[in-house]
Amino acid sequence: MLNRIYKFIEENNMLHSGDTVVCGLSGGADSVCLLLVLSELKEQLGISLEALHVNHSLRGAESDSDEEFCRCLCKKLFIPFSAERCDVNAFAREYSFSCEEAARKLRYGIFEAHSQGKKIATAHNANDNLETIILNLARGTGLKGLTGIPPVRGNIIRPLLEINRSEIEEFLKLRRQKFVTDSTNLTEDYTRNKIRHKIIPVLEEINSSAVATAVRSSSTLRDENQFIEDAVRDACKKCRIGNSFTGLENFHKVIRRRCIAELLSENGLPYSNERLTECDRILCGGGKLNLCRNFYFISNGKTAKITRIDHKPPHTEISSELIIGENMIFPGKIMTCRIVNCDNLRKIENVHKNLTFYVLDYDKITGRVIVRNRKFGDKIQLCGRNFTSSVKKLINEKVPEDLRSSLYFIEDEMGTIFAEAIGIADRVKTDENTVRFLEINIKRI
Repeated sequence: MLNRIYKFIEENNMLHSGDTVVCGLSGGADSVCLLLVLSELKEQLGISLEALHVNHSLRGAESDSDEEFCRCLCKKLFIPFSAERCDVNAFAREYSFSCEEAARKLRYGIFEAHSQGKKIATAHNANDNLETIILNLARGTGLKGLTGIPPVRGNIIRPLLEINRSEIEEFLKLRRQKFVTDSTNLTEDYTRNKIRHKIIPVLEEINSSAVATAVRSSSTLRDENQFIEDAVRDACKKCRIGNSFTGLENFHKVIRRRCIAELLSENGLPYSNERLTECDRILCGGGKLNLCRNFYFISNGKTAKITRIDHKPPHTEISSELIIGENMIFPGKIMTCRIVNCDNLRKIENVHKNLTFYVLDYDKITGRVIVRNRKFGDKIQLCGRNFTSSVKKLINEKVPEDLRSSLYFIEDEMGTIFAEAIGIADRVKTDENTVRFLEINIKRI
């Protein structure tokens, strides 16, 4: 078994001469086996070895007893030992995790803190690998989830990944090495325990080599997944700039979806198979999809990107009676109105170039006159048209988005007669019979 583990370490480039390895030691059979294996191979590997125990404080005196067992074992083997305590139940309550998930997060956080500049070795074995594959399959997964537990992830290594649990127990038996048994592993309170005690025994009835078969299958799938990952990396190099893709629609669907998944993951955005399918459809055909809060996936069919669209504050209607003179309902922007008695319109058309100038027939205005901002449902029949148009549609066509909230509107008792940047209503347009003109000038100050 030692030779197989040594070969597995070399094949996966886990360790180099001079490395310091921190062995995660729970006191259970798997971690005790890992500690002994690394201790026996450390001269051959050229490594230094330490041990770290995480006391999850879940089983009271039993947890403390496990910690003491680990301390004594390391003392006997002359291996530097350290222990950390954490309150799994409190962490689970605070962040709404299951007890199992909370323990895992805390444990890996402690591992990371103790392994800066070092390697951390965990005792995952072939049975754990099969359990992970079954768990991923039950929850829903793609090819990556079927590859099981990776032999190397960052500075975390798993030297026992191809060794099954019965081999581990036999190894310890031959060395007359004791280990502790976590009482929670004997219950079916946790998801993995249900898989361990119920599902895997049934699989082994069908195929007595189910665990070993899973090891071989996951190894093959890892190779195939790596081939796809390399293609994804190449596609991203060619098509991705920041949070956008250009030309990704020319790649295979599998590559596109992986690229999108990577982009979403990097931006901390959740995704599912359905979400990736929808994003891929938008990437190729155009559209917009709300991903999470104010983040959207947008594509015009050629370029797709993640963008943040801040939600606009609720629209507030502003209005006051029109003043013949200066009207200012928006900061920094004045609308000046004056009545001109003139029989020749050309005489009032010579205005300063920095003014926006409009003119209408003042005597065609009906009743009370209001100056206001845009409101929901605005419509206007513009000069020369025999139909009513939606102001929203006209503004979207003609006015930049950042200017739309500060447009001046004028209405009389019959409706809108003036919309800045759009025009005046046909019913108040000037003609040869106009006597009094309402001249409207708008300028920024």
